[in-house]
Amino acid sequence: MKASAFVYPWDVNGDPDAARRIAALGVEQVTLASAYHSTRALTPRHPRHRIVTAEHAAVLYPTDDRWAGRELRPYAAGSWAPGDAYGEAATALADAGLDVHTWVVLAHNSRLGADHPDTSVVNAYGDRYPWAPCIAQPATRAYLVDLAAEAAIRPGARGTELESLGWYGLAHLHAHDKTGGIGLGDAGQYLMALCFCPSCRAGYAGQGLDPEELAVAVRAALEPLWRGEPDHGGWAGVEKALGDDKAALTRAWREETARTLQEEAVAAVRAAAPAGFQVLLHADPVWYHVGANAGVDPEHILSVADGVVVPCTGGAGLLTPFAEAAEGAVLAANFVVVSGMGGTPSTLAADAERAAGLGATELRLYHAGLASDADLDAVRDALTRR
Repeated sequence: MKASAFVYPWDVNGDPDAARRIAALGVEQVTLASAYHSTRALTPRHPRHRIVTAEHAAVLYPTDDRWAGRELRPYAAGSWAPGDAYGEAATALADAGLDVHTWVVLAHNSRLGADHPDTSVVNAYGDRYPWAPCIAQPATRAYLVDLAAEAAIRPGARGTELESLGWYGLAHLHAHDKTGGIGLGDAGQYLMALCFCPSCRAGYAGQGLDPEELAVAVRAALEPLWRGEPDHGGWAGVEKALGDDKAALTRAWREETARTLQEEAVAAVRAAAPAGFQVLLHADPVWYHVGANAGVDPEHILSVADGVVVPCTGGAGLLTPFAEAAEGAVLAANFVVVSGMGGTPSTLAADAERAAGLGATELRLYHAGLASDADLDAVRDALTRR
């Protein structure tokens, strides 16, 4: 199976050995960030720094004139990725013999929510999630579609991976996070992800729901969880909490909103891309899951994109619904290979073999810049045994 390692531009730029070191792992490809959210990242081998703080979500290249005069537009990176940081890193990686694909983070942007609060998801209590742009809002959708097309089609890129192309919810790796005291479970996370901004209220009304009655029902359904009672789990828990009819109508609104955005974004990328350009989505086969790996219907998304990147660190079972949905699609099994982040690079060879047995056609390795030397040695050993 072809393997690709995730990389940030700051892992490469300023380190003359970085591209060669990544190529020596045995990967054929890199998935290089061109638009990314705020983060604090370790750079354990870089000759100039050990910590990079990306203070806000940003594009890592100079934007074009499509954004002129628009209120919603990408933010330029600061000192952590100046100029065309993506282009500089992409050139070095290509010169080392690696195929370069872009890595584009979309509906995950705390800076956008801070500067334009009305763009954010609003929960049933009226709390805004500034990290989570509401994908139902027309202006936000237009911004995300154009960002996907621009950030994906960078010079020399042979494909793209679109992350967070769907609903985002409560879960978020936030600074000094204090939200883990109560285990919400899948049903609770869904209820806390339901948006009540004006666009979503209109959407619920279009499905025959009274938005205010729905908000009251959601708050009532969450009350037992705040008291510490167990989540009933999964979609059945949502149906039990809201009632079958209300649950089904919220599902209809959210599924249609996400599906049409995914179709529009992929179509925009394809329209701007050269022939043979590969378009993948970071995806979860459980449709109501939210976050970086957007919940999707496997059959639908594989009719839209060339394939998916599927989280497999906790087990490769999420591959099965995609493998059953379509033959010939790219199914990339994504494994964390950083021990300090819960990965087990020492088991990568066995994990990859199991994933292949479940239908995986490619590997994704998270993350070449963050891993220790020992972790990278284990990755190199696993890839030489393919």
